[in-house]
Amino acid sequence: MAVLKGITWNHTRGLLPMVATAQRFTELNPDIEITWEKRSLQEFADASIEDLAKRFDLLVIDHPWTGFGAHTNAILPLSDYLPANYIKDQEINTVGKSYGSYVFSNKLWALPIDAATPVAAARLDILEKKGLEVPQTYNELLALAKKGLVAFAGIPVDVLMTFYMFCCSLSEAPFQSEEKVISVETGKKALQMFRELAQLIDPANFNRNPIQVYEAMVNTDEIAYCPFAYGYSNYSRAGYSKNLLHFYDLVKLNNAPMISSLGGTGLAVSSFSKHIPEAIRYAEFTGSSQVQQNIFADNGGQPGHLQAWKNDRINSITNNYFKNTLPALERAFLRPRYSGHMYFQDHAGDVVRDYLINGGDEELVLDALNGLYAKSLKLQNS
Repeated sequence: MAVLKGITWNHTRGLLPMVATAQRFTELNPDIEITWEKRSLQEFADASIEDLAKRFDLLVIDHPWTGFGAHTNAILPLSDYLPANYIKDQEINTVGKSYGSYVFSNKLWALPIDAATPVAAARLDILEKKGLEVPQTYNELLALAKKGLVAFAGIPVDVLMTFYMFCCSLSEAPFQSEEKVISVETGKKALQMFRELAQLIDPANFNRNPIQVYEAMVNTDEIAYCPFAYGYSNYSRAGYSKNLLHFYDLVKLNNAPMISSLGGTGLAVSSFSKHIPEAIRYAEFTGSSQVQQNIFADNGGQPGHLQAWKNDRINSITNNYFKNTLPALERAFLRPRYSGHMYFQDHAGDVVRDYLINGGDEELVLDALNGLYAKSLKLQNS
């Protein structure tokens, strides 16, 4: 019997669909056994996939690691192993730029099994009790925040993604040149707007990731609205938590919905695996349209296949999470994935978060970001 090990992240959305698909796959293939381990969300974002690939056959990865994985050959180019018509189905049924987020050097390095971007979440019961509406515009968001009812994820990596969102929503995407992260004009405006909002939230949120924000929303009655955090459809499913969240597209800024930073996860196969054919077969099974729309979604997963997002049955059990938030996914910004970019991502969030908490000179913040960016580009070539 071939025994394979996989590594994913520690949340219902990260673990349960992998366990469920592995169980069903083993029932269909009794000569293959797959076990899944989990790591924290922070480790998921930070840990080198090269190290993990030496210990695990299957890896659920964060897409910014794609370039590093390809550069080090730690993971396999799945487009070299899977049938062309299967790869084409994945490309056609991408949720936003999810498929493209795992393409590097014209090869697909992970299957987009999970799709996410920051979206809005609301406790409708709290809003209704206070006679308030779900915000539709950025000014309405600020007004609600002034009532002390708003929170967002404030740990470094999340505020960095939100900084990108403000830049994109001000009509300039970051990283358009190798000289600077963003223009001074747009960067200053983005930082100032972000800090104006940040001053209106409980400082406790600067130590919360999206999961912790959602847990605070469903387990207390203090937060009525989160304007942007990576969406988790679990909290929109009846019975998952004490209180229900409803999810929506982002508010409008300058008459257009805001543009967030694409997230989601991919399923990669280690190049060090001693069971590559079996690992490929499991990946193909898990990323397939049928499994994504059924076993994967029914076990807490947030599919990466477009047909699942459009599936009426799945939407009916998630209070239309997928239909409501799909527009945000479709316009989400795809951040860089070159080999050295994780150095930038690991350090730049601290710079932005420090500014949000303590204030300061926006141009110095941008200079610090540009310095980190230059170093990350050098690492790419080392």
